Amino acid sequence: MKRSASSPTPDAALIVVGAGPAGLMAALQAAWHGSEVLLLDANPAPGRKLLVTGSGRCNLTNAGVAAERYISSSGSPTWLQTMLQRFGRPELLQTLEEIGLLTFATPDGWYYPRSQSAQAVVEAFGAALHQAGVRQRMSARLNDLHPTAHGFALHLEDGTTLHCSRLILAPGGKAYPALGSRGDCLPLLQALGHSLLPVYPALAPVLTDPRPLHKLQGLRFDVGATLYQGETVLTRTFGNLIVTEWGLNGPAVMDLSHAISTRPGQALTLSLDLLPGTLGQDFERLLQRKPLQSTPLRVLLGTLLPPKATPMLLERAGLPLNATYSQLSAAALQRLRDSLHNIALEVRGVRGFEYAQVSTGGVPLSEVDPQSMQSTLHPGLFLAGEVLDVTGPCGGYNLQFAFSSGAIAGQAAAA
Repeated sequence: MKRSASSPTPDAALIVVGAGPAGLMAALQAAWHGSEVLLLDANPAPGRKLLVTGSGRCNLTNAGVAAERYISSSGSPTWLQTMLQRFGRPELLQTLEEIGLLTFATPDGWYYPRSQSAQAVVEAFGAALHQAGVRQRMSARLNDLHPTAHGFALHLEDGTTLHCSRLILAPGGKAYPALGSRGDCLPLLQALGHSLLPVYPALAPVLTDPRPLHKLQGLRFDVGATLYQGETVLTRTFGNLIVTEWGLNGPAVMDLSHAISTRPGQALTLSLDLLPGTLGQDFERLLQRKPLQSTPLRVLLGTLLPPKATPMLLERAGLPLNATYSQLSAAALQRLRDSLHNIALEVRGVRGFEYAQVSTGGVPLSEVDPQSMQSTLHPGLFLAGEVLDVTGPCGGYNLQFAFSSGAIAGQAAAA
């Protein structure tokens, strides 16, 4: 039957925009569920952002994945719980095995491919998409889109217009702009009537006054970190920390960086505990042993911290290098404990999107159905991944959200 100009022949029943983790999973699930799929991406090859995850090892998910581990200013744990119940860690691991990717978990619950290679993950998805019949069009940047009577029209940078019955947008946020994530689709969604929450860097290194820790540059610690605004505790984290020339890096501070970036210009303080939890208890237990009370504190601290750190910590406490526990007054002991457990640093912000692993903000969860990832404003439009207002901690949580939201969107769009 001849179609009128108002109902052009679709270029695909379903178009997926974005070939990152959410888009790859969405396209694969949609094809597995019987849909004709065209996958678009502005990059010359799919999966570029996957290649840099987990420092090239691709930290896929985490044993601790749960709704309460995620942060969203626009949604409740119930929304996230509903989504994760539909496609959570067990479903992800099963899907990965179906495309030939075996995984393993570290003792702290971080999941990686057996190969510990992000390249292997990208190639496995590529082979699976090919076998499922997914067509790909790379180096295709979306300039504009609008609903039509029969779906959507997508206008590309090269002047091409594509038509589809259903559309999945998984374009990413603004993190890693060098890999194509520039937030180009966010204003397009806003033009369609979606709300748009301010987008900030998240899981980013933190800028601090470098002077208090300048002697510790390059050292790694497992620390407790507490972010204050005045006397108010904004958030607490625990994890690995790296001291740099401009501030701090590592999961301990990256996991709280969203609370800094979303408060630009506000006075914030970061307190570091270099002997948190059992480490602090171990040190106190050593101090109580009579034979060790005449042992230099630098020796005892050197059994728990990098040796380079102990002179600086004793200096901060106003103690001589060879001070022993037996020589300490009550006031000196308190200064030592403050030096170990409460290093206060002036926060100067976070590094920008080019250094952030993800971005926070975007489309509010209240405008997306967690059962299908379909827009509540436009039937046939589905959203997945970083374009949504969800942020998880380091350790595979954000990849899990991308894969989960992509899988649900792909299955629902195919149906």
